[in-house]
Amino acid sequence: MDLKRGFASDNNSGIHPEIMKAIEDANQGHCIAYGDDAISEAALARFREVFGEPLDVYFVFTGTGANVLGIRAAVQSYESVICSEIAHLNVDECAALENFTGCKLELIPTSDGKISANNIEPLLHVVGNEHHAQPRVVSITQTTELGTVYTPGEIQNLSDFAHTHGMYLHMDGARLSNAAEALGVGLREITADVGVDILSFGGTKNGMMIGEAVVLFNKRLTGNFKYIRKQGMHLASKMRFISAQFLAFLNNDLWLRNARHANKMARLFAEELEKVPRCSITQKVEANALFVSLPQNVVDDIRKEHFFYIWDESVPVIRLMTSYNTEMEDIHTFIQTLKSVMGF
Repeated sequence: MDLKRGFASDNNSGIHPEIMKAIEDANQGHCIAYGDDAISEAALARFREVFGEPLDVYFVFTGTGANVLGIRAAVQSYESVICSEIAHLNVDECAALENFTGCKLELIPTSDGKISANNIEPLLHVVGNEHHAQPRVVSITQTTELGTVYTPGEIQNLSDFAHTHGMYLHMDGARLSNAAEALGVGLREITADVGVDILSFGGTKNGMMIGEAVVLFNKRLTGNFKYIRKQGMHLASKMRFISAQFLAFLNNDLWLRNARHANKMARLFAEELEKVPRCSITQKVEANALFVSLPQNVVDDIRKEHFFYIWDESVPVIRLMTSYNTEMEDIHTFIQTLKSVMGF
């Protein structure tokens, strides 16, 4: 069994000790199931303190579930969701959105993971035309799939544009904590305060064990969501164990401490990679992701010692992710292997 830390994904890291303790503390006695317990009530109250009012929060099991069910609250089957062509929603969710909502995805090419109102506007010529799927949701990822970060101003521009044209703004916030830390702002400042309607808020990439949250800031979307979640098979009976994690995650700024460390490690990793000849970082390192171009033979050889994902086979470009528990020793070991493979 290989238990060493690596850079394939922040999903691969273990559970933060404070999260594990919260689970253990919740494992006492009996509680009413399905979220009607004191721990879940406390977690929901903490969400309102962090993100502000009004909002409704629904815990689910997975990020895909959060994305699909959150968007399901806003769409009819004859409508479409606009996102970048590399959005997790499009690439890595096995057509779950299309399957469960019947909606069409409209894809926007992007070089840095971001989309803008200028990209979306040409897609709106179909509005009112019964022969075409009608645009209803704009979905963005924060941080993006390329590790870049939307600023509050960029999000505000997108939400203003979406609302002006009768659409909602959804945010896939699997790494929202890393984005907030990188920007030096709170979670509210890049969600509720800038017009996000639907947020998929993730914790499993930042030290939690399991569980995501659908946060609905737009009250027009909340009325039927409890039925959508149940029908979507994401209503947890032992909800307290998800709730306890989020309570610990949001208390004492654990989300921020974990993200700060992961982001710091990514910056230090980038500094070390930049010293290696024939090694090129292809995207801005703004959070905890690094995209690195290396010769093909180097990729093949170093992957024998360090598993990671190849982002672009043709170049090739590899993706390296740092985590809340990445250590400098891990970075140095990788750099030493890289230099050895390259003959330095």
